[in-house]
Amino acid sequence: MFALADIRIDGPRPFDVRVNNPLFFKRIIRDGQLGLGEAYMDGWWDCDALDEMTSRFIQANLHKETVKSFKALLYFLEVRLSGLGKASKAFEVGEAHYDLGNDLFKAMLDPEMVYSCAYWRDSGTLNDAQRAKLDLICRKIALKKGQKVLEIGCGWGGWAKHAAENYGVEVVGLTVSKEQAALARERCAGLPVEIRLQDYREAQGSYDRIVSIAMFEAVGHKYYRTFMQVAERCLKDDGLFFLHSIVGNEPVGAAEAPWLNKYIFPNGELPSLAQIMTAAEGLFVVEGAHHFADDYDRTLAAWQENFRRNWPQLKGKYDQRFYRMWELYLAMARGIFQARIAHIWHVVFSKNGLARKRQPAMDAMFYEHDAR
Repeated sequence: MFALADIRIDGPRPFDVRVNNPLFFKRIIRDGQLGLGEAYMDGWWDCDALDEMTSRFIQANLHKETVKSFKALLYFLEVRLSGLGKASKAFEVGEAHYDLGNDLFKAMLDPEMVYSCAYWRDSGTLNDAQRAKLDLICRKIALKKGQKVLEIGCGWGGWAKHAAENYGVEVVGLTVSKEQAALARERCAGLPVEIRLQDYREAQGSYDRIVSIAMFEAVGHKYYRTFMQVAERCLKDDGLFFLHSIVGNEPVGAAEAPWLNKYIFPNGELPSLAQIMTAAEGLFVVEGAHHFADDYDRTLAAWQENFRRNWPQLKGKYDQRFYRMWELYLAMARGIFQARIAHIWHVVFSKNGLARKRQPAMDAMFYEHDAR
């Protein structure tokens, strides 16, 4: 199986696998993709270039082979029957992932704590690239002083803070993480920013702009239309809605990525671009859509470097098994983007179209990005 991806067992190359426990082979055959990840967490195998190994694995379609085990089938059925995406499960990803500890994410992310793909076009550091991304979003939707904005999935308040400080807008941010909400309120103190611990379905009010950055992956395919209906309900007739999402070449359900779903992002699903556009049909007009090529691989590499460098200050709270789990998560994510089965897309929607009143500032951002 590994030979199909030109990966050797105990080979000399960085992406080759070193087996530390001979039970590794039996575990992979029995448990597939889930067993591969759990065996790494347990120290049963190592690899110096996990990202490239993952990319090769995917390019050989072995990621699909490893979800055919009996254990994977049981997990698939469990996920399908769990009601993924429903309101009663909305806070699970917050509790399991974002509430792990603000210390962890402070150690890994940039000073603004932006947990999404950066924009590296004219930036040499993670800090600059994330600030550039925050401002790119503001310019794409032509933010103006005095506007009221709803941010669905506000994280630790990085974009809301930037928009309020630099564009003079009022922001209502929603999150399903208690830890995020607490720190976001602290970081945005004194600004016209309100942070709510709230599921997106509960959003009320009328807004000039709506922004959602790296949250759509937690919605669940059964609720893509519901998400779009909420955005349409809350957006003023002349408003703009910005969506930033990881997008798969084809839909990727939670059961198709069992290790990531169990240990990293519960209930996570990647939409295809077609699913996003279908969910928006009849509700929005697409004003612009932009694809980001290598930015997330570079972002993840920077996070990985920060995590490794700051591990000494974290290891008193997190054990070695967590370290290996987090390393695998970041490296596996890099490999997924290197293999080109997932991408970052920015989509800007309007309710009624802007053909008669095009906004030059927004157009300039589209053309500037395309020119890259």
